[in-house]
Amino acid sequence: MKFKIIIEEDLEDGGYNVSYPALSGCHSQGDTIEEALENIKEAIGCYLESLEKDSLPISVE
Repeated sequence: MKFKIIIEEDLEDGGYNVSYPALSGCHSQGDTIEEALENIKEAIGCYLESLEKDSLPISVE
């Protein structure tokens, strides 16, 4: 499955911020782009698990 994500370099603190706009509030960070990508994959999984656990609808825009 492919996801469209946003990666932004954090010029102030270093590293990279990454978000998945289709899931409001789903974001992560990493010291490298590779680490940020791995972290957002984990964040997406946790986000979806949380919705399922709380019996909330999963709405990916």
